[in-house]
Amino acid sequence: MSRRLFSFAAIGTLLAMPALAQDAAATYPSRGVRIIVTVPAGGGVDSVTRIFADKLQRRLGQSFVIENQAGAGGNVGASTVFAAAPDGYTLMSSQPAPLTTNVALYKKLSFDPTALEPVVIMSRFPNVLLVRKDFPAMTGAEFIAYAKANPGKLNYGSQGIGTTSHLTTELFMSLTGTKMVHVPYKGTAPALNDLMAGHVDLIFMELSSAVRLHQGGSARILAVATDKRLDSLPDIPTMLEAGVPNFVSDTWNALSAPPKTPAPIVNKLNHAVNDIIAAPETKKQFEELSLLPAGGSPAAMAKFVKDETQRWTEVIHRAGIQPE
Repeated sequence: MSRRLFSFAAIGTLLAMPALAQDAAATYPSRGVRIIVTVPAGGGVDSVTRIFADKLQRRLGQSFVIENQAGAGGNVGASTVFAAAPDGYTLMSSQPAPLTTNVALYKKLSFDPTALEPVVIMSRFPNVLLVRKDFPAMTGAEFIAYAKANPGKLNYGSQGIGTTSHLTTELFMSLTGTKMVHVPYKGTAPALNDLMAGHVDLIFMELSSAVRLHQGGSARILAVATDKRLDSLPDIPTMLEAGVPNFVSDTWNALSAPPKTPAPIVNKLNHAVNDIIAAPETKKQFEELSLLPAGGSPAAMAKFVKDETQRWTEVIHRAGIQPE
């Protein structure tokens, strides 16, 4: 084949690629889709993913099957999705870690989080300051004053080193000039058990797990880490109101696809999820789970993930947290 004929053939192939992608999106999905969830079954991310899987199945006409692949802060599941075929039939539902902080918390990853295709952020989990029921401070402002007056005397729990609860407390200490002792646990349940028993003084954690303890009197929410008060807790002030500038922290779960998944397929999934988020039924389910809706475009998710990676990497480095 002459060089000119080869060039024409190459150009023809390139021109045909968008059309092929559009054709694939038009018939997508034509079989079952697997969603790899990077946390164990039963938690907030898993529960939200099951809501969306059910609604995607009804909307798109094929099964969306959940497969939990937890481990290494989400890296196990992320590695599976990273290596999967870029055809939209393997997706990842994850907490922030494998997309943002793990690049700073692990010396080596078997995947490139920046190469995963962002689809959409599905929901947000507001974080709150939860203290043991007999803690002497009654408000966020009183808590800050007490922590400043007792450096190194308060113990704070977390769901593990490098988790959102850990990094949120590190951010709080850096912004307030306070010093507290970290007690890491392996997950939410043991951390909350020790908080209720009085073995630790506080934890920053997602509202969905904290609100039941607050309502039942087993622990108390002193402040929320959102930019404005929550409708479900109108009497609880934000940490911003308590005098901590720039203190906003939440966790979230997002849908991602393998690298080079065609944009038409990504956009089809994105539109379907946004439609689901806007549905009254979904809004009601979110309220019952103390979740906030997210949504938006793939480009918006990409920017958000990039900004979050930079923000929390700075917290990790400032706190001196060493990669595993």
